[in-house]
Amino acid sequence: MSAIIFLIIIGIIVAAGFLAAFIWAVRSGQYDDDYSPSVRMLFDNKTKVGEEQTKEKQNNNIDNQ
Repeated sequence: MSAIIFLIIIGIIVAAGFLAAFIWAVRSGQYDDDYSPSVRMLFDNKTKVGEEQTKEKQNNNIDNQ
């Protein structure tokens, strides 16, 4: 019987620790932006292609002058 009480107390302590960690994460803003990380991977290639195109245009402008 004392083992069950010990395990219940340990379980409550672990649950309180996870609750404290969750509250800390919410207050520090880790769950604020849940949209842009899912969209950012869609625009990574476009920005790299866009940067390469601008670099090529700049190189062509330098060569033409």
